[in-house]
Amino acid sequence: MLQDARAIVEAAGECFNAEEYDRLDQLVSPDMANHAAGPHGREGWKQIWRAIHACFADARAETHSILADGDRVAVHLTIHGTHRDSAMPLLAGIAPTGKCVRWEFIHLFRVADGQIVEHFAVRDDLGLLRQLQGT
Repeated sequence: MLQDARAIVEAAGECFNAEEYDRLDQLVSPDMANHAAGPHGREGWKQIWRAIHACFADARAETHSILADGDRVAVHLTIHGTHRDSAMPLLAGIAPTGKCVRWEFIHLFRVADGQIVEHFAVRDDLGLLRQLQGT
């Protein structure tokens, strides 16, 4: 089992890109507190990731920087993908555009006992919507 907070967060990011949701069982606490939009817990996070992959074909996260301090890890990343569905609440009412988009995030994680137990995020939702709506 991984114990280093940075290594745990990096491994979770690899799961996103590989769409290997079951690997999160080792990396994310079943009752993870998700302070960002969306459901809590490991299963809630899997649900969010599946929705992102469903809405954005070929979705991949590009990590720009990672800062770790003890049990806290901050990650700046961009998700790139092609808009093919609008099943996420954020995209309600937007017809699939086929546009390639960039969606930027800052994530903050807290790790305890070898698993992610807390998650915060700042997302550039407005930037994503502007790309999709052409404004």
